[in-house]
Amino acid sequence: MEGKKPLDGRIRIQGSKNAALPILAACMLIPGKCVLRGCPDITDIECMFNLLKSTGAAVNIVSAGAEAVEIDTRSVREHRLPERYVSAMRSSVIMMGAMLGRLGEVCVNYPGGCVIGDRPIDLHLYGLEKLGAQIWIEGNHIHAYADELRGAVIDFAFPSVGATQNVILAAVTAQGTTVIKNAAKEPEIIELCRFLNTAGARIDYAGTLLKTGRIVIQGVELSRLRGIEYDIISDRIVAGTYLFAALAAGGEVALENVPIRQLDSICDTIRGMGAALTVDADRNEMTIDACDRDRIVNVPYIETEVYPDFPTDLQSPLLVAACMARGRLAVREKIFSSRFRIVEELRRMGADIEVKGDTALVTGGRELEGRTVIARELRGGAALVIAGLCASGITTVADSGYIRRGYQDIVGDFTALGARISYIG
Repeated sequence: MEGKKPLDGRIRIQGSKNAALPILAACMLIPGKCVLRGCPDITDIECMFNLLKSTGAAVNIVSAGAEAVEIDTRSVREHRLPERYVSAMRSSVIMMGAMLGRLGEVCVNYPGGCVIGDRPIDLHLYGLEKLGAQIWIEGNHIHAYADELRGAVIDFAFPSVGATQNVILAAVTAQGTTVIKNAAKEPEIIELCRFLNTAGARIDYAGTLLKTGRIVIQGVELSRLRGIEYDIISDRIVAGTYLFAALAAGGEVALENVPIRQLDSICDTIRGMGAALTVDADRNEMTIDACDRDRIVNVPYIETEVYPDFPTDLQSPLLVAACMARGRLAVREKIFSSRFRIVEELRRMGADIEVKGDTALVTGGRELEGRTVIARELRGGAALVIAGLCASGITTVADSGYIRRGYQDIVGDFTALGARISYIG
């Protein structure tokens, strides 16, 4: 890409990766056909399709780009998940709860994905064991078995999104009542509960989850669950990425299909840094105006936290925007220990960033220069693309396959906004 060109135009936000993946896993619990509309065409979704197929499920792409996909799990039999798919994606771990709920058994190796710090699955295993699963580990493989899952009170030490999803999936068909305390509150949790309830589950989350972090699940017979059609929500992290791209590079960008209510902390930060945001809630559209570069300044301090606070997945795009703003910003990373791996690449481009423990100190207003940089994980890779749009000269982002794990067509989207960018190789 060749940088130093403000962005201008309109793009549509894709379906949510983090909502689609657990809903696809939830299809395992439904002995029939489900049609999901709005699945993003990304490699993580393709990996989940392959995991479903490996169990005996049929996956049929109804329309191009995975915009509509039919999942038929009536022929599911296999409880062993192939290592080549599990090791490629951390979200594969949520198949454990669904497989236990459907087959009573699962064998899976430790999940892979992006290396962004310590991401233990202890809470996943704790929750499943509380529901009555017997779990043992042989080498790199995790085995879980249950003659019968039984409802339990599960109090998480940390509101883990994946562990919450795993317990929900296992508890839907468990005997009795399950109460999850300190559950994750992310919108993707609500979408999973909504999907399952539409299919016949009995999950009480409305009015209690966002206030108290409490979810109550009344187990139902597997035969009660029925196939449905469902629309995947739009991706709040992709929307936030493009908002920070406009903040960093300048210009005026309109976003369509935006999950506006999920972006409060992000919008507060962007407004605090001097950009103007116009919101049309009726049409789910948002416009950012960052044309006046003299107004773009850093806020003093941001820390990542669980939803609804500032998301860790947008910490890297924020760092790039902070490099282009005037003044200093301190960013404290409270979720993942290795989320500052992008800093080395940004420094090579001329950024002034100092890392002290879990905090990065950014001094903005310095010119970035184009370089060949390496994407080391998904969100950091997208942030390096943003840096390239801001830098003088040519920037090449290597190992861009990481970006395809979460962004349907980042090059096409930025091209539509007037960027000089293309795929190579």
